[in-house]
Amino acid sequence: MRRVRSGVETRERRGRLRPLLAAARSASSDETPTLHAPRHLIRLHDLTDSELEEVLELSTRRKLRPGVNELEGRSVGMLFFRGSLRTRASLECAVNGLGAHAVNLTAMSDFWELEERDGSVMDGRSPEHIKDAAAVLSQYVDALAIRPSATGRSWDVDRRDAGISSWARHASVPVLNMESTLWHPMQALADLVTLREHLGTLPGKELAITWVRSPQPASASVVHSLLHAALRFGMKVRLAHPAGFELDEGVLAEAEKLAQKSGGSLEAVSSLEEGVRGAAIVYARSWQSIESYGNPTLAASQRSRATDWMLTESLLGETDEGKVMHAMPVRRNVEITDEVLDGPRSLLVEQAGNRLPSQKALLVHLLRHA
Repeated sequence: MRRVRSGVETRERRGRLRPLLAAARSASSDETPTLHAPRHLIRLHDLTDSELEEVLELSTRRKLRPGVNELEGRSVGMLFFRGSLRTRASLECAVNGLGAHAVNLTAMSDFWELEERDGSVMDGRSPEHIKDAAAVLSQYVDALAIRPSATGRSWDVDRRDAGISSWARHASVPVLNMESTLWHPMQALADLVTLREHLGTLPGKELAITWVRSPQPASASVVHSLLHAALRFGMKVRLAHPAGFELDEGVLAEAEKLAQKSGGSLEAVSSLEEGVRGAAIVYARSWQSIESYGNPTLAASQRSRATDWMLTESLLGETDEGKVMHAMPVRRNVEITDEVLDGPRSLLVEQAGNRLPSQKALLVHLLRHA
């Protein structure tokens, strides 16, 4: 019979192993370390095809049977540098449901601003460097889930995802990205589970990803992760948005390569009607324009010229009996009408619900053998 370690014993074992792990990570390339560096999830690409399939299959099993306390005695630190509802609630429930313990910290109330730049002279507002916070927290928990903040001033700066990258570089435990400027891998996992539940196999199926109006558009991280995930599975993706709301060139270039490899396709259109026509799934999302990033006045002017970009029941009549997905929060009767949200087309609640089993599967995958 397998012996389950107590929480105290597990923490003591971690404390003994982590100095060895740090030494292994800093060893020269001609040495053979005895321990492996932690597996991080900064973007979905960090999972191989076989690993991603394993996580998705485990997610489905977790919906049918929640399972046992597979991570009993483990702990996961959750650090929020900006607000969250679904991510925070679902991940904390996932951690607790696996028998582990969630350490929930919020930057606005529980700790202070952290410096992320290496080699900086820390004579400003930040009293602590991510390097030190990551090293210390790695002594307490088995994984760190981070939702970093962005400057909101420069796309060239924010797209580097320096904050989450710094945590991954300095932590000696797995780091999970709870949405950075560029990526939202946990949302993409739930999206894939939802797509497979309603479409079955994904290759060749038509997915419309469309911009919708909002007075406060979100980061494009959800769209970036979904786009790459769908193309990785060979879907036919139509990306619809007004002029001026083009996605990041680097993200699009990689998307084209994924389409070529999988046999999927990517088409960009500037008409909402053309975007949804014939789609099996319509995924709505409002994202910021790179052209006006950091310039609220210009951004508002840009959005004012696209007031008709909203999902309605009549518009969705152009689809192939299409269902609607959205990562939420959703502005009713601005992004999507009540008729659609409260009708049979809407998958939003189910989609949000899939965050729980998919994140349980991810935690088990990353921590079971760590």
